[in-house]
Amino acid sequence: MRRTRIKICGFTRDADLDAALALGVDAVGFVLYPPSPRAVTPERAAELACRVPPFVTRVGLFVNEDAEIVARSAREASLDLLQFHGDESPEYCERFGLPWIKAVRVRPETDLLECASRFRSARALLLDAWSEAWGGSGRQFDWNLIPASLPLPVILSGGLSPDNVADAIARIRPVAVDVSSGVESAKGIKDAARVAAFIQGVEHGEARSAG
Repeated sequence: MRRTRIKICGFTRDADLDAALALGVDAVGFVLYPPSPRAVTPERAAELACRVPPFVTRVGLFVNEDAEIVARSAREASLDLLQFHGDESPEYCERFGLPWIKAVRVRPETDLLECASRFRSARALLLDAWSEAWGGSGRQFDWNLIPASLPLPVILSGGLSPDNVADAIARIRPVAVDVSSGVESAKGIKDAARVAAFIQGVEHGEARSAG
């Protein structure tokens, strides 16, 4: 049985969302960061969220956003979880009354233990590759930089694809994996076959871990 949770992020189209839901993903992400090529408006996020069945987590991705916009988006799209990718403080992340996760752009000098201590009330740290741009890099980082003693759950992101996710699961054993560009045919356009292959890769990684 698959236990590593799978989040697909950056949905913009109804058909792509429906296909991923039919394949059994655990969480779906809506990018509420206007500069992103996968950005949707709060109104569009609400339309997409209406298609999500019970027990699938609806996640909103924000980057240094005005608090009123975060609150309105969360309310209109019935978000279950907030994902912060910018310079948000712990106090800011906590103010919305919803569970939240903090994304960290990892490079050799990143102190993940300090990040976990500072954002201790987060549900998890989402670990992504360092990039000058906000909101996700699409690149893999050195997984050896993740300390074994990290006190918060790890959501692994950054350059994951059907080709490497099995290795990621076997080596890191994260609580969840998060993918966007790795299952796309174009920016913001999800490929159902790649989503299916990604899920299969997660299952293969878990089988390797169990063996």
